[in-house]
Amino acid sequence: MKAYIFPGQGAQFVGMGKELYDNSEQGRQLFEQANEILGFRITDLMFNGTPEDLKQTKVTQPAIFLHSVILSKVNNSEFKPELVAGHSLGEFSALVANKSLSFEDGLVLVSKRAMAMQAACEAEPSTMAAIIGLDDSVVEKVCAEIDEIVVPANYNTAGQIVISGSINGIDIAVEKLKTLGARRAIKLQVGGAFHSPLMMPAKMELEKAINSTNFNNPICPIYQNVTAQANSNPNEIKQNLVAQLTAPVKWTQIMKNMISGGASSFTEVGPGKVLQGLVKKIDRKFPTSSL
Repeated sequence: MKAYIFPGQGAQFVGMGKELYDNSEQGRQLFEQANEILGFRITDLMFNGTPEDLKQTKVTQPAIFLHSVILSKVNNSEFKPELVAGHSLGEFSALVANKSLSFEDGLVLVSKRAMAMQAACEAEPSTMAAIIGLDDSVVEKVCAEIDEIVVPANYNTAGQIVISGSINGIDIAVEKLKTLGARRAIKLQVGGAFHSPLMMPAKMELEKAINSTNFNNPICPIYQNVTAQANSNPNEIKQNLVAQLTAPVKWTQIMKNMISGGASSFTEVGPGKVLQGLVKKIDRKFPTSSL
């Protein structure tokens, strides 16, 4: 079975999507529709902006969503998903790909999510760090022992976990994990503590938007971040999408469950090749590609 996977924040680059805009009438129309929905010309920032422009959460998230979704629509003849999953923000792209969400509704939700997350970041400065070379259980134990908000945020692959929390809490965790033998423990250049309790204000705001949006029966299952399980129930999909903001991304478990569920190849849809690299770390024998 063909599995399609959709990247999240961090995969952006200046010039992303320009080829789709220049070489496809459908692509150009969808980008212009997005400019109207968002109320600003995101295409200007995507094609000709600076890396700093693209790093703003309110720009990054819709930009990656648009690149992924428009790419899948322009390649409609070869894009036949049987299983889908998306890393964090990528879950919204995956839900448009499996027709749970319309393009327009997906973009509006992503924009609201990005704005709410940016507001939460500004209200309480926070950060994330990548920890490489330790067992998940060691990282989990250290986080639990720190008297600050510090939690596992992304289970990316065995021996690679991202933690999220207050700036002081992350600093303490990084030092402790280095002494315990982490091969690398580095703070990330991100806007805040995504997938942590510090995103609770954003979660409450997004919940209202998600609950008032129509979700359809999907054409294929999505493996969701919160549960790592396949789901085709629109109401459950909604609940998991809300919970995602303050819960960890169980990407390692998602990949393993997709393989158990019959995935025979993985195609990454959107900017970059980060997710293909994670598939290879989980199981080298599976073919990976970009759409």
